[in-house]
Amino acid sequence: MNKQGKIWGYTTEVFNKNNVSVSRLSIIKGSCCSKHLHKYKHNTFYIEEGKALIQEWKNDYNLLDETILTKGQMCTIPPNTYHRFIGLENTIMYEIYHTELSSTDIIREDTGRLQY
Repeated sequence: MNKQGKIWGYTTEVFNKNNVSVSRLSIIKGSCCSKHLHKYKHNTFYIEEGKALIQEWKNDYNLLDETILTKGQMCTIPPNTYHRFIGLENTIMYEIYHTELSSTDIIREDTGRLQY
């Protein structure tokens, strides 16, 4: 496992394969990450314990949406959306990065059958 110190706590990568990455974040109460965006990745946050504020800046009007997450809750930030998290308590949060799969990503050569 790759544990990295951050100004707001630390992150430990749990899984990284193909189009999915999962990290376990330990966030210090009162600290926050940078305001940032991801060009291609969706960013899902899931709270294991504690409480965090997720800030999401929407559209060209720079409107700010704020969501408070507690144990067992989650939210997803779409690509190209500025966001940040703030630890309202000492918090353990999972950060899941994923790209969108296309439902048209299948090419059929024949059809299925009831009996072969």
